[in-house]
Order: sequence, then structure tokens, then C-alpha cells
Amino acid sequence: MGVLSWILTNFWALLVVALAGVVGSRIAWRVRKYGATREEFSYVLRRSPFYLVVLTFCFFAIAPFLIMFLHTFKTDGDLYRRPQPFVFRQEPTIEHLDALFNNTAYLDFIRNSIVVGVAVVIITLVLSLPAAYALARLTGRWGERAGILMFLVYLVPPTLLFIPMFRIVVLLGLKDSPMSLIVVYPSFTVPFSMWLLQGFFKAVPPELEEAALVDGYNRVGAFLRVVLPLSLPGIISTVVFTFTLTLHEFIYGLVFIANTSQRTLSVGVPTELILGDVYFWQPLLAAALIIAIPVGLAYNLFLDSLVQGFTMGAVKG
Repeated sequence: MGVLSWILTNFWALLVVALAGVVGSRIAWRVRKYGATREEFSYVLRRSPFYLVVLTFCFFAIAPFLIMFLHTFKTDGDLYRRPQPFVFRQEPTIEHLDALFNNTAYLDFIRNSIVVGVAVVIITLVLSLPAAYALARLTGRWGERAGILMFLVYLVPPTLLFIPMFRIVVLLGLKDSPMSLIVVYPSFTVPFSMWLLQGFFKAVPPELEEAALVDGYNRVGAFLRVVLPLSLPGIISTVVFTFTLTLHEFIYGLVFIANTSQRTLSVGVPTELILGDVYFWQPLLAAALIIAIPVGLAYNLFLDSLVQGFTMGAVKG
């Protein structure tokens, strides 16, 4: 804790040093590549305001996550008494992280969320891929109308459906089990995924499938070898969207599962760390930050595919 305490206490000084190092290395790279000329010096001066504006916007974008990170290690006295969100006035502590992992079922929530998310993604792809392809190749007005009607199912709020869905879950004997969520979640992930993929499949020229049929493939083979590879950005968008949606869903998870160890993150964390009007802020922020980091990395890793999937699929659809 001594090293971590020193890092947190001197967080802003270390951040400024890191930024200065990045800027200095960038300038050194340009000097090494283009030489220490007057033109190069003028270029650096002209670009400095632009990078300053970009840095300012980046700070405001990342500030909420910095506050979440720093507040995780603050004591109650430092948090509640005239709070300074970016400054430690008392010694940092890891007792809140210890309480999150050892006094709650947080690891069980993560495991359940991953299991439910992966299962729902697989079911969604299995159902929405062939359905979207069939609607994309269905000519005439009925193809477009059928796609719009199925998309409207996604717009029905869970607050209207959780009662009949609960009766179905009880009849299937899935109450207090993550299987109940795996069965119910595709009811709203499949319609949107099908609508998204339909627009992307329409962007694939039918002539490519006809060429594959001439080469000896059947319709399924042409779909697997021609259409799916060309529609990969749309499929990646569907996977990321579906998994994220299962992480955020609250109503079904709260109603269908009462056993704490079987709950997912969206339900387990607030029910464990919010007791009446008492909010355990440090563990809450830590729990949110831990799950937000991999989701944010996934969105940045597949950013190009997500943009292409949502824009091109929507325009062509």
C-alpha cells in the first residue's frame, strides 16, 4: 500500500510529468525526423493551440473516470467533509476494494454477467443472422414492412412485459437462475440485431451470391463464404451492442432472480451496496469502474467496425 499511496498522493504531479514526457518525445521525434529548423519550430508553435484544445476536451471526457478511480481509495472522512474530488487530504486506503471483493458477491456478479452475455450473444446471432438475411433478400414491400414490424418489438418497454415474462419463467422452472435471463433477453436483442444486420446484408450485391452459386455453392454456402465475411463490421457491432445491453438491463434481472449469488452486475451491485438511503460510494464507484474499463477498451478496439456497422447498415437499410 506504501507505493500505491505515494502514487495516489502525487497523482497529478505524475500525470503532468507523463504528459510532458509524451509531448517531449513527440517533439524529439519530429526534430530527429525533420531536423531542428526554423520551419519545424514554427510548425510546432502553430499546432500547439490545437493540441491544447484537444487535451482540454480529453480531460473533461476522462474526468468522471478519474473521479471514480480516486474516490475508490478515499476514506469516508475525506469523501464527505468538504470534498475535493481530485485531491487526497487523508491517507488513501484500500479497505473499500477489500469490502467489495470480500464482503459482497461481486465476483459472482461478474461471472453471471459474462455467462449470460455470451449465451445471449450466441442465441442472438443464431436467430438474427438467417432472419436478417431472409428479410434482406425478400423483395417487395413486405420485406421492408416485416423488418420494421419486428424492430418495433424492441421498442416495447420491459416495464410492460416483465409480468407476463415472469409467469413464463415460473412455468419453465427457471426462477432464481441466470437461465431465465438467457431465455428472456433475446426477446429484445434479436429484433434490433436483425434490423441492423438486415441493412448490412442489403449492402452486399446479390451478384456476388449469384457468382458463388454459379461456382457450385448452394445458398447456405454462398451466405457463409460471401455474405458473412463482407458483413463482418455489422456482426461485430451486433455482438458488442448485444453484450453491452445484457450488462445494463435491470428490470428483468431484478424481478426474475432473488438469490444474491445468481444475480448479474446491473442488479447485484446496487442491491448490495445501496441500503435504503445509505450509499457505499467508494465500493459502488470501484464496481462501476472495473466493469467500465474492459467495455471501453472493447468499444475502442472495434471502433471502426462499430462506426461502419451502425452508419453503413442504417444508410443502406
